[in-house]
Amino acid sequence: MFGLGAGEMLLVGLITLIFIGPKKLPELARGLGKGLREFQNAKSDLQHNLTDDVGKAEVATAPQKKATESDAP
Repeated sequence: MFGLGAGEMLLVGLITLIFIGPKKLPELARGLGKGLREFQNAKSDLQHNLTDDVGKAEVATAPQKKATESDAP
């Protein structure tokens, strides 16, 4: 994960525990989890909107393509 080994992740966790403290650590983790969930929801919404827009654009251009193809000699 992110190019970090187990020992490096353990070191980061210990440093975080020392600076944040054991009482605030669950609150920090909860906040990070909520932020990550909101980011994933926004990303998912954007993907769905883009997919819908592309589908609508394809449907709108399909009759134009057929008309152009039928005009060909």
